[in-house]
Amino acid sequence: MMASIAAAETGAAVTLFEKNQRVGKKLLATGNGRCNLTNLNVGPENYHGGEPEFVPSVLAGFGVQSTLDFFERLGVAPKVEEGGKVFPLSEQAGSVLDVLRWRLEEVGVRTLCESPVAEVKRGRRGFVLTLKNGKTFEAERLVLAAGGRAAPHLGSDGSGHALARLLGHTLVSSFPALVPLKLKAGFLKQIQGVKFRGEAVIVVGGREVRKASGELLFTEYGISGPPILSLSRTAGEHLLAGRKVTISLDIFPSISFGELEECIAKRLDLGRTKSLVFSFVGFLNKKLIPVVLQESGVSDIHKAAESVTPSEVRAVVKILKEWSFEVTGSTSWPHAQVTAGGVDVREINPETMESRILPALFLAGEIVDIDGDCGGYNLQWAWSSGRVAGLSAGGRK
Repeated sequence: MMASIAAAETGAAVTLFEKNQRVGKKLLATGNGRCNLTNLNVGPENYHGGEPEFVPSVLAGFGVQSTLDFFERLGVAPKVEEGGKVFPLSEQAGSVLDVLRWRLEEVGVRTLCESPVAEVKRGRRGFVLTLKNGKTFEAERLVLAAGGRAAPHLGSDGSGHALARLLGHTLVSSFPALVPLKLKAGFLKQIQGVKFRGEAVIVVGGREVRKASGELLFTEYGISGPPILSLSRTAGEHLLAGRKVTISLDIFPSISFGELEECIAKRLDLGRTKSLVFSFVGFLNKKLIPVVLQESGVSDIHKAAESVTPSEVRAVVKILKEWSFEVTGSTSWPHAQVTAGGVDVREINPETMESRILPALFLAGEIVDIDGDCGGYNLQWAWSSGRVAGLSAGGRK
């Protein structure tokens, strides 16, 4: 949508081919239906891919302030929340889609819905597009902004990657990102649904490679929550390379190891006639208590609190502060918010988003090997890359 609007604003005649019944279906799902438009803290460090230096040029072409100005001109008042996240004041993704659709119509973009493109070839005047229904169209210039593979039920099923490959581009292996992680543990069903505010660290080869904090959620297959979504890209990349990945959880990140040890020892002393397992009621989620005690190696979790040894207390504290799990993978594409991997950006000019392989072809958005952190960064990439590609395709220098 952004590329189409930008190209039309240069005076170009633009046709937008949409496979769904209407444009923008995926936008409605962003920000839990509120549309996290962008983030005030956007920077190159928030993006990942094979060539990180590709991002600054694109953001320079259309950055956060330009994005805010663009949407304010269309009537979307911004609302800034924790961490610099920007939402529409209406808190409705639908309002963002409404003004984009209005702008598409205002600048004269011809929108053809339920029109999936099956094939693209070079033609005498540029490109020949063949739809799945057999109809053909010619275009002097083409912007390929068909998304990746995340959330295929919303339209992005990898068909854009297939078209890019047919046009000569190289694809970097893709995997789900911003997605819950699967863990190796036999007790996950016992603790599914348990939420806590903690810290998670991805460890590869004994080295901490990335950490994030916030609300975490145990699931029947592993762990989820905003911090996990942010870490999933790093975990997935190392797993794809065949490396062993573990995740270490700190359930009490605001308390030091020593302070927590002292707190638990005092608690057991005050309730010495209670059973060990009952001693933690009111301190830990009840689902967690038996699992934590068993994982810490306590032989009898029902013994009297007064009989617990200092070494057993330290073992419990170690689990609470450094609970380690092997990461076995992630949930699949339907659960992913973004695609990692895609068209190799070394084959794209970052100042114009034009293909270095095929002149007059432009690529934008999730289809390329750039993906952002959770928190508005991926939509900013859509606006930035789409705007640059559209203006360039329309002929504006």
